[in-house]
Amino acid sequence: MWVHDIDPIAVALGPLKIHWYGLMYLIGFAAAWWLGVRRARRAGSGWSEEQISDIIFWGAMGVVLGGRAGYVLFYNFDKFIADPLWLFAVWEGGMSFHGGLLGVIVVMYLFGRQHKKTLFQMTDFIAPLIPVGLGAGRIGNFIGGELWGRVTDQPWGVVFPRAGELPRHPSQLYEFALEGVVLFVLLWWFSSKPRPRMAVSGLFLLLYGIFRSMVEFVREPDAHIQFLAFDWLTMGQLLSLPMIMLGMLLLFCAKRSSGVKGAAS
Repeated sequence: MWVHDIDPIAVALGPLKIHWYGLMYLIGFAAAWWLGVRRARRAGSGWSEEQISDIIFWGAMGVVLGGRAGYVLFYNFDKFIADPLWLFAVWEGGMSFHGGLLGVIVVMYLFGRQHKKTLFQMTDFIAPLIPVGLGAGRIGNFIGGELWGRVTDQPWGVVFPRAGELPRHPSQLYEFALEGVVLFVLLWWFSSKPRPRMAVSGLFLLLYGIFRSMVEFVREPDAHIQFLAFDWLTMGQLLSLPMIMLGMLLLFCAKRSSGVKGAAS
C-alpha cells in the first residue's frame, strides 16, 4: 500500500502555477505531432508536414472545447441548466473524453472539407496518434490524485488522501496501460499496412470502448451521479457503448468493402 503524496504542481513562479496535468496535455499533443509527421513521411501518404501541424492545432481545439462541453452536458447537465454560463468556467476543471472525441470529429470533418479529404480519411490517419495523448492524460490524472478507483485490498492499492484513508485501485494507471500503451501498439501495428477505409477508425472506437468499460468496473463512479443502473452501470460505460457498436459496424463495413477496393489509412 502506498499513500499518494505527489505535488500536482510541477512549477510555481510566484502566483503562476503550472500543473502536471497541463504539461501532460502538451506532451500528448507534441507526441501526436511527431508521430503524425512520421506517418506523413511514408511513401504515398498524401499528407504534408504542414498539414500535420494544422491537424494537431485544430485537434487540440476540438479536445479542449469538446471535452469541456461534454463534461458539462454529460456529467453536470443539471448545473448547466441552473447556470448556463458555467460552461465557460474552464478554470474550475472538468473534461470528458467522449466530449473531446466528438469535438475532434467535428473539427476533422471541417478540416477535411477544406483540404478535400473525407471524414474517414482524416480519422483513419489520426486514430493511431490519439492513444499517446490519452496515456499522458491518465498519468496527469494519477499525479493530480483524481479519478481514483474503488476501494481494494490488493497489495498495489493506493491511498488517495482526498478520497479517504482506504487504499483504492490506481485506475488511472490501468487506463494508462490500456488506453495509452496497448491501444497505441495495436493501432500503430494495424495501421502500418494499407487497410480498407474506416478500418482503423473502427478498431480505435471498438478497443477504446472495451478498455474504458473494463476499467469502469474498478473506477469510482462520479459522486454526484453514482451508478446509472443495476448497481454497476456507470456513465463512462454508457457513453462507451455507442463507441463499441459503431466500431464493430465500421469494421464490418470496411471488411465488406475490402473485397472491392483497399485503401491506405
